[in-house]
Amino acid sequence: MRLSLRSVLFRLHWALGLTAGLVLALMGATGAMMSYEESITDLLNPGRAAVAVSQRPTLGPDALMAGLAAQNARLRVSSLTLSAEPGTAVWARFAADASGKRPASVFLDPYTGAVLGEVTGEAAFATIRELHRWLLIPGQGKGWGRTITGACGLTLLVFLATGLYLRWPKIHRWRIWLKPQLARPGRPRWWSLHAVLGTWLMPVYLIIILSGLCWSYDWYRTGATWLLTGKPPAARADRPARRNIDGPMALDAAWKTFQDGEGRDAGTALMMIPGPQDAAIRIRWYARHAVQKARNEISFDRVTGALIESARDADKPFGQRIADNMLAVHRGQFFGAPFTLLFALAALAMPLFAATGITLYVLRRRAGRRNRAPARIAEPALLRTGRGAVTSSQGP
Repeated sequence: MRLSLRSVLFRLHWALGLTAGLVLALMGATGAMMSYEESITDLLNPGRAAVAVSQRPTLGPDALMAGLAAQNARLRVSSLTLSAEPGTAVWARFAADASGKRPASVFLDPYTGAVLGEVTGEAAFATIRELHRWLLIPGQGKGWGRTITGACGLTLLVFLATGLYLRWPKIHRWRIWLKPQLARPGRPRWWSLHAVLGTWLMPVYLIIILSGLCWSYDWYRTGATWLLTGKPPAARADRPARRNIDGPMALDAAWKTFQDGEGRDAGTALMMIPGPQDAAIRIRWYARHAVQKARNEISFDRVTGALIESARDADKPFGQRIADNMLAVHRGQFFGAPFTLLFALAALAMPLFAATGITLYVLRRRAGRRNRAPARIAEPALLRTGRGAVTSSQGP
């Protein structure tokens, strides 16, 4: 029997839905939680993420680092997250130890430097992140998990293309395209919900998958960066082997220069503490009350605290801004708070698409069995009519 193009695409759509669609549902649920990771973490740490506002001046990075070193000198701080909002605790993260395990991050009182406790929920979100990116498969970004999630991401493009073709109406009206027919019984209701919701969310899914593939395939990230900026991604500079930079770091000097300059517009700043082989203190910061969550970066000499380079997001071409903020684009945060919510809801809708798709598959199979049932019942009835009837039904 010949299959039409529509039949082939229909079978491809539901076959991928019963396989890759289930992985996409898991990725959607975990991605929605990661979109609000900071907010959820604050809710999980009500007595640690914030402190009572004091008239005392906040401590600088040197004093905060000294307080942590006094409690446990073996831990090396990798970054400090500081906020311009009064009463917001400082988030201190630590570098991985010799075994490769990263100690739990802690909250610090910005006025006294006292440790307020470990960050609740950090380990859970680390697991959610690994589940989202490589399904907890061993090897992390170098294992099969990254390949599987990348392939499932590509199938989302197939879902969008085949779904659009399969629902293409003969008469184009906005009600047909955009209004679900929930009053219709049975399969038509589920199909309408499945198809119309997919139409509404198609632009969001295109942005999610086209940005998400940058973490799955290096060739894709190189090509996307070239299309956006006209040049391939900058290669990471190789660190000199066995070259340690000794001596104190000018953290306070760099922080004061930052606060007196670019930092006046900063709402949140992430200060990355140089390791033994790093020559610069880098600060990534986000503007206060900005509609878009776009990353700015500034770097200072680790010994003198002198300014090396400052790169504001607003001064970059649009394509470069997209390339530098790909994670924020992927989560919808780059476009503002309403779009962050929209992207999170779209991610949560992926399990809904899997559920409605499976429901349609089951209902279609049941309908097919009911349509074939009369043919199976007719044969015994025909035999009871006599030998002549059987002979005549079989032909001469």
